[in-house]
Amino acid sequence: MLKQSKTILAASFMTIAMLGASGCTTTQPKSSPQAAEVDLIQEVKSASSQLIAKTSGLKLGAPVLAATFADIDDLQQSSTLGRTLSEQFSSALSSNSVPVIEVKMRDSLFIKERTGELILSRKLHSLVQAHDAQAVLLGTYAIGGSNVYVNVRMVRTSDNIILGSHDFSLPLNRDIKAMLPRKR
Repeated sequence: MLKQSKTILAASFMTIAMLGASGCTTTQPKSSPQAAEVDLIQEVKSASSQLIAKTSGLKLGAPVLAATFADIDDLQQSSTLGRTLSEQFSSALSSNSVPVIEVKMRDSLFIKERTGELILSRKLHSLVQAHDAQAVLLGTYAIGGSNVYVNVRMVRTSDNIILGSHDFSLPLNRDIKAMLPRKR
């Protein structure tokens, strides 16, 4: 009888333990990319620091131009995200003592309404001369399923050699989606 009681008691404890464990185990929903928090300014500051660290050949004190980041699938198109990335990289570079020419005050750069400043290769030579820029900050972005993939590079204007580049991604959350064109 004692042995049978111990067996029943052990079985009861096992049942309670299993019920307790299953009661404690909750299936938490995976966080959706739309809910992902991102501090875009901090991400760009970090990416800018990486770009500067990876860039060689810039002349101290010589200016650079910043172009609007373009959609990788259509290099003549951009978005609020592309314009914002350009603005924030300009600010971050300037904060790191890299002189950035404010091209919005000039009329020699191809500016397309609601697209931004896009550097077209056939205009690059005249832009370099007009602005006396040693390099151009260029960038592209690609929209993925749950991330936006960004490439930023510093290109020497005299020979189109990439002096440095950096890649990073941003979660495709509500804020980032709001800065991208609506799908037609």
